[in-house]
Amino acid sequence: MAKVVYYSGHVQGVGFRATAAWIARTHPHVRGWVRNLSDGRVELLADGESSAIETFLADLRERMAEHITAEEAFEREPDPALAGFRIAH
Repeated sequence: MAKVVYYSGHVQGVGFRATAAWIARTHPHVRGWVRNLSDGRVELLADGESSAIETFLADLRERMAEHITAEEAFEREPDPALAGFRIAH
């Protein structure tokens, strides 16, 4: 399973991407990336087992709750070529 999530709010310039990457290190079964978008949102791709993704996203949501005003999530096909989790540019 893979999920793309778009976060809105005060999510840029507050360490959101670094926090996502740090939390991902505690979830070794989640692969993907996180990046800022030009419209002020943050886009995140999480790939792995459904339960691992949901736990990772819940941990991120809890840690960054004061900055998130909305999130949109969409499932997509997994990418077996992904390795690790990184901050994309």
